[in-house]
Amino acid sequence: MLPAQKHTLETLIAGAVAHVAKAAEGAADAAFVAPPITLERPKVAAHGDVACNVAMQLAKPLRANPRQLAQQIVDALVAQPGATGLIESAEVAGPGFINLRIAAAAKRAVVGEVFAAREAFGRSQREAGKRVLVEFVSANPTGPLHVGHGRQATLGDALSNVLASQGYAVHREFYYNDAGVQIQNLAVSTQARARGLKPGDANWPEAAYNGEYIADIARDYLAGATVAAKDGEPVKGAGDPEDLDAIRRFAVAYLRHEQDLDLQAFGVKFDQYYLESSLYREGRVQKTVDALVAAGATYEQDGALWLKTTDYDDDKDRVMRKSDGTYTYFVPDVAYHVTKWERGFTKVINVQGSDHHGTIARVRAGLQCLGIGIPKGYPDYVLHKMVTVMRDGQEVKISKRAGSYVTVRDLIEWSGGATPDSETASGAIDEATIRRGRDAVRFFLISRKADTEFVFDIDLALKQNDENPVYYVQYAHARISSVIAEWKSRHQGDEAALPGVDLAPLASERALALIAKLGEFPDMLAHAADELAPHAVAFYLRELAAEFHSFYNAERVLVDDAAERDARVALLAATRQVLANGLAMIGVSAPERM
Repeated sequence: MLPAQKHTLETLIAGAVAHVAKAAEGAADAAFVAPPITLERPKVAAHGDVACNVAMQLAKPLRANPRQLAQQIVDALVAQPGATGLIESAEVAGPGFINLRIAAAAKRAVVGEVFAAREAFGRSQREAGKRVLVEFVSANPTGPLHVGHGRQATLGDALSNVLASQGYAVHREFYYNDAGVQIQNLAVSTQARARGLKPGDANWPEAAYNGEYIADIARDYLAGATVAAKDGEPVKGAGDPEDLDAIRRFAVAYLRHEQDLDLQAFGVKFDQYYLESSLYREGRVQKTVDALVAAGATYEQDGALWLKTTDYDDDKDRVMRKSDGTYTYFVPDVAYHVTKWERGFTKVINVQGSDHHGTIARVRAGLQCLGIGIPKGYPDYVLHKMVTVMRDGQEVKISKRAGSYVTVRDLIEWSGGATPDSETASGAIDEATIRRGRDAVRFFLISRKADTEFVFDIDLALKQNDENPVYYVQYAHARISSVIAEWKSRHQGDEAALPGVDLAPLASERALALIAKLGEFPDMLAHAADELAPHAVAFYLRELAAEFHSFYNAERVLVDDAAERDARVALLAATRQVLANGLAMIGVSAPERM
C-alpha cells in the first residue's frame, strides 16, 4: 500500500472512531482521548491486507465490548465516501481486530506511481531542511582498511543514502586519527624498515607494524617518491632514514592515499576528511579542556586530570590528562564533536565498531559538562560487530598486503573471482572483477543487522545460484531486462507506452502479491531511516526478488493475449525499477545481463 493510501485509510478509520466515540459519549471515561491509528499487516495473509486493533484500545475507556465496537467502526468506515475504491471489504476477527482488504485497483495504483517517479520512487521529503552528519570508517592512517572498516563503510554509505531518501541533507565525514601513539609507532616501524631491519630481527621495535606495506612505504620514502595529498601539497620522500618527522609525514600521507584507493574501489565518497591533528594545531583540544575545568567538571588526583563522567551516567570517572601530560583518546573526540555542533549539525550519527562502546558515555558526558546546549543523547551511534572471513571452509586471518588481517581490497578482489595469490598491484585486477567483488562485499556486509557478528563466505559470494543473495537479487533485475528485450523484439513493445497500459488483467494472487511488495518500498525506506537500519533495504530486496521469481515461475509473461501480456510486462518493468532503486540505495549495481 502506498503511503498516500495508508494516510487516507488512517484518516478514514480515525473518522469512523470519532463517530463511534461520539455515539458512546455518555458511557465514556471523562479523560477519554482517541488513540492513534496503527495499521499492521496480518500475520496470516488470508486474513486480509491490513489489520487494526483500535477497537480493543477503545473498549475500556468507552466501557464497551471490543467486538461490538469493532463492528460499529467497520460500519462507519465503509459508509464514508472515501472508502469507495480503496476498501474492498472489512470484517471483525478474534477479540476485536478489524481486518481490511484493499481493492485490487487501489493495489495496482503502485505500478503507475513507480512509472511516474522512476528513480525517485520510494523517496520522501518528510525530513527536508534537516541536516545530518554521518561519520564512518574513520580509520587510523596506520595501515590498509580491514574488513571491519569495510562493514563500517557499507553501513555508513547505505545509511547516508537512506537518510537522503527522506529529504535529509547528508554530510559524509571521515575522521583521521593522525595523532598519538599509533602514528608514532607507524613512523618508528617505517624507520626500522628504512634502516634495513625486518620483523624478527634483534633490533626490530616491539610495537612495530609488521605488514609488508611498511616495507613498501620505506622503499618509496628512500627512493624520493611523491605521494598525492587530498587536502594539501604532495608529500615527497626525504630519503633520510634518520629523519623521523619526515618519515612520519610521508608514511601518513602514503597510507591516507592507499586508504583513498581502497575507498574508490569500494565506491565510497566523503564530503570532508577531518584531521585529529588539526584539533591540536588549532588549539581546540586545549580550549575544550579549559572549558571543562572552568565548568567545574574536573578534578586532580594522582597527578592526573579527571572528568566527572559519573555525573552523566558513566560507571566511573575518566582520566582526561595522564600524569605524563598527554591526553587520553576521548578528549580530542569531545573537542571534535564540539566542532560538529558548531558547524550546525544538530543530528550526528557515528558508525563505529562495537569496541567503541565504552567511549559513548565519555563523549556524551564531556559534551554535557560543557553546558553549551548539546542534547543529552548527542551523538547517535550505530555500532557494528566483527566480520569473520571464510574461504574453502577455513577462516582467513591474514593477507599478503597487511600481514595480520584481511583488507577491504583483498575481500573485493577475492569476491570478484581473483585468487588470494593473484597479483594485486594497481591496475592488475580488471574492472569487471572489482565490480563483481564490490557488489558482493557491499550486499553481504549490509545483509545483517549491524549489532550481529557476520561470517563472510568467499565461496558463497562466488556462487551463481539462488544461494548467493546478491546474485539472486541481481539476477531478478537481469531476467526482467531479458524479458522486456524479448517483448520489444517479438511484439514490437514500446516501454514509453507502459505507463498507459490497462493493469486490470493483473488480478492473480501472485501478481497482486508482487504489487503489494512494490508498495512496501517507501515505508521500508522511512522505517530504515528512522531506526538507523540500512540492513532493511537488503532484507526487502531479497523479499522482492522472491516475489518476482514466484510470479515469473507461476505465470508466463509473453502470452498471446496482448492486453494480458502488456499488463504483465508493465508489472515487470515497475519491479525492475524498484529493484534498481533499492540496489542503488546500498551501492550495488543493477546489471541487465548476467
